[in-house]
Amino acid sequence: MRPQDIRYCPSCATPVVIREKIGQPRPVCPACNWIYFQDPKVAAAALIVENGKILLVRRVNEPHRGLWTLPAGFINGGEDPAQAAIRETREETGLTVRITALLDIYARREHARGADFVIFYQAEIESGTPHPADDADALDWFSLDALPLLAFDATRYIIEKFKSMRSIVISKEPRSGD
Repeated sequence: MRPQDIRYCPSCATPVVIREKIGQPRPVCPACNWIYFQDPKVAAAALIVENGKILLVRRVNEPHRGLWTLPAGFINGGEDPAQAAIRETREETGLTVRITALLDIYARREHARGADFVIFYQAEIESGTPHPADDADALDWFSLDALPLLAFDATRYIIEKFKSMRSIVISKEPRSGD
């Protein structure tokens, strides 16, 4: 919910006013001093690579319906972010995965309904038969050098970062004496 959408105090139902509080204008209750703080929306995503190909799902919903992205979704209140990535992957692909690394956190909301933060994990498949479900209508494996149209800047960012990390590992020369 946006600050401008807050009209009444949830504690005492008094109409709120906008006041400078803790560094910015915020809805405040003049009766009980309740202050509205907008919580960020946080998502988690799984980057799964097998045989040099990345698993992507095609979005069935707006924004960016018909474009491709990593299995991902919003983290529920109280949910561990890594568990959210595992859950979203299972919901969208039918696969059970194991988190192997935290890759990065992308901090920028791209769309009004999007996340303020996306936590990216690397994962590997433990079990399951891949099939699209939930808010994905297709899934496929793509070469890192032949990707389809991607839905989000965050997806492009983490794939480029992953590709550069792989090239560092692949091209690393052993030091003499190793």
